[in-house]
Amino acid sequence: MNIVFIVILALVVIVALWLVGVYNGLIKLRNRVKEAWSDIDVQLKRRYDLIPNLMETVKGYMKHEEGVLVKVTEARAKAMQAKGAEEKGKAENMLSDTLKSLFAVSESYPELKASQNFLQLQDEISDTENKIQASRRFYNGQVRDFNTKIQIFPNNLVAGMLKFTAEQFFAIEDDKEKENPQVKF
Repeated sequence: MNIVFIVILALVVIVALWLVGVYNGLIKLRNRVKEAWSDIDVQLKRRYDLIPNLMETVKGYMKHEEGVLVKVTEARAKAMQAKGAEEKGKAENMLSDTLKSLFAVSESYPELKASQNFLQLQDEISDTENKIQASRRFYNGQVRDFNTKIQIFPNNLVAGMLKFTAEQFFAIEDDKEKENPQVKF
């Protein structure tokens, strides 16, 4: 009778420890996802802050390209208002496309290309784009790990009971990313 009690008690302790381990692992991964999203937010804010300076530098040179400038401004506003990974991803893709168009159009303005302010802003935006891509890869890796943890058996039982839900990847549109921007005069 004592041995049965000890075995049952040992099983209860093992299950309880396993539940605590799964729960703590899920919390740890969810916090990493939040941290990774915060890293993306920091880089996106940096880009949002650089765009008005770029626009002011470009305005004086590109008087005939008002449409491009308006598209960049609209895309920036939409990106800043987007919520969630999926909506944010779409808005950021649109903003990246409009910035590529702006830089492509700037090739037609030798004085602009020679402007120190423009060159510095272009370098900073390019650097920020690279940081956004690195942050995006890090975030997506954290989301992959978290989603895997909540979907594998038997963790999915605990995750379901505790209302852990899968996170969305911050994706890019592969086909659009591979295309060269279209510039029409």
